[in-house]
Amino acid sequence: MSAAEELRLELDELRQLEGLAKRPRVQSLLANEIRNVEAKFAMSDCDVRWQLAKATAPAPEPQAAASAPPARPGLNYVTLGSFSWDQDTDKIRIYVFLEGVEQEKVETDFKPMSVDIKLHDVKGKNYRCAIPKLNKEIVPEKCKVLVKPSKVVITLCKASKGNWVDLYYKEDKFKPSMDKEKDPMSGIMDLMKNMYEEGDEDMKRTIAKAWSDARSGKTTDSLTGLR
Repeated sequence: MSAAEELRLELDELRQLEGLAKRPRVQSLLANEIRNVEAKFAMSDCDVRWQLAKATAPAPEPQAAASAPPARPGLNYVTLGSFSWDQDTDKIRIYVFLEGVEQEKVETDFKPMSVDIKLHDVKGKNYRCAIPKLNKEIVPEKCKVLVKPSKVVITLCKASKGNWVDLYYKEDKFKPSMDKEKDPMSGIMDLMKNMYEEGDEDMKRTIAKAWSDARSGKTTDSLTGLR
């Protein structure tokens, strides 16, 4: 006998007893018990129906497991350190001579002071042309890359018109410091140090003599040889 049938028989007996009970307290106890058994019977009945529905329901057709997209491995790049370039007052054009490049496999990252171009899957290799710090600012949203049969043309739009002396940023070593907080002579001393480091042996001897004369208090123009 199933649990549901047991509960049904128990419920019938309790109802019969409720009909025979005379005292209010006994009637109340029987009524509470009947409610409890009814609740159990209802849950048991639902469970039986669910089990029957589950047993008679058609088995779902097996589905092929969805294939996860292949993980992209870490890419290695060949650095393109050799390229040519030209300019006009508005734009810079960089020419990378490389065959087999596809336009849709070009990844660009233009920033105001840097350029990073990645060329993927070119005859089994990945190439990269990057300038971490440009000579001057560009307008990223106006820059572009055009792939041609034998080369890649990178066009940079200058933020301000004019000619660039180089693609790469170079600090002017011979520009005296203009920091107002420093000693006014410190800029000249920095300039002389740079000239000493960059100069030939004659220049170094002349500057060394000038420093020596300055420390000894001589008033003669020891830097005449620099002119």
